Amino acid sequence: MKIGLIKEGKVPADKRVAFTPEQILEMHRTYAGLEVFVESSDVRCYTDEEYDLLGIKVVDDLSHCDVLFGIKEVPIDNLIPEKTYFFFSHTIKKQPYNRALLQAVIDKNIKLIDYEVLKNQNGQRVTAFGRWAGIVGAYNGLWTYGQKTDLYHIKRAYECFDLIEIKEELKKVQLPPIKIVVTGSGRVGKGVLEVLNSVGIKQIEPHDFLFNYYEEPVFTLLGSGQYNRRKTDGGFDKEEFYSEPYKYESHFLKYTEVSDILISAAYWDNRAPRLFKKGDIKLEEFNISVIADITCDIDGSLPTTIRASKVFSPVFDIDRDTFEELPAFGRQNSISVMAIDNLPTELPRDASKDFGDQLMKFLIPELFKPNSSMIDKATIANDGDLTLEFIYLRDYLDGINDSENEKHS
Repeated sequence: MKIGLIKEGKVPADKRVAFTPEQILEMHRTYAGLEVFVESSDVRCYTDEEYDLLGIKVVDDLSHCDVLFGIKEVPIDNLIPEKTYFFFSHTIKKQPYNRALLQAVIDKNIKLIDYEVLKNQNGQRVTAFGRWAGIVGAYNGLWTYGQKTDLYHIKRAYECFDLIEIKEELKKVQLPPIKIVVTGSGRVGKGVLEVLNSVGIKQIEPHDFLFNYYEEPVFTLLGSGQYNRRKTDGGFDKEEFYSEPYKYESHFLKYTEVSDILISAAYWDNRAPRLFKKGDIKLEEFNISVIADITCDIDGSLPTTIRASKVFSPVFDIDRDTFEELPAFGRQNSISVMAIDNLPTELPRDASKDFGDQLMKFLIPELFKPNSSMIDKATIANDGDLTLEFIYLRDYLDGINDSENEKHS
């Protein structure tokens, strides 16, 4: 089997990679007959020289490889027909901006496996950058608050070599007695907690967070049941919420009245209610001034995420009265939104190593099985068509609006 590591082609280029040089060396030792080739890249966090020094072949053409590993979406013009690809396609939620990509995958008879849906027998994801998105997202949220208030100044995350340096920078954060609300308790949420705990911010139970005053900065962590309720009776059933989220409504507004910073780290289904509505930010009681939207669902759970921001332009402001976009920190009372869509690329070496470890533990052994249910269930397209697992994308692929989703969003 010949595996190729592609050069990231999406603009701006992502610095991450699926495998570090040391991990490839280990795979070569472990699997007889496996060869890994690395496409030359001038942006990757591990340089061509680092691979070359370990005897790993760095090439300009991967057309001879069987399986190609990337990170972000592959530009359509870069797709090699008849190949097997692994990358985050961002199509499974019917994201309109990637419909043409999925069409090209079908047209070029590519087998596409999406990391986001690689799961074990218990239905748990086996590969993710969630922890690193949470770490960088929370750090950027604190950076944004420092810039907005001029109370402290820390380096940007991408200026730090690794997590050790990130934690050194966090020692400079000096917060007044503000309140931070965090949604999401998965991998991303745990990454957020790492940062907030590093700063020494005290965690408070949601009820106390809402009704008590503190003379120090505090935060609370919310699960979906703490800000969503069934429309009919105000109750909450976890299984029902995940299968039929449109039966629920948000009651998150009470948290916006007491919070200064919102860090959004919860997965959002487009049939589920938004945390708040556009008009809500006009309310005098809406206190939040900084939003770190790690999930970065455009016009999704947070209507203030009108677009993704970029690493080198991480923040835009939203005018509370007109909802128009303003330059970052443009007005004193505007809401500053950090919504970078590839946060882990700001700590690419740490994130890549962790991701490669996951791939080597859970995915690579599956590649050598005659039949892998894990890979089959994560395969979006094969043999020039959608697979049965993803046949629900047919209308999306054909450019037909999903009226049911439109209705419930």
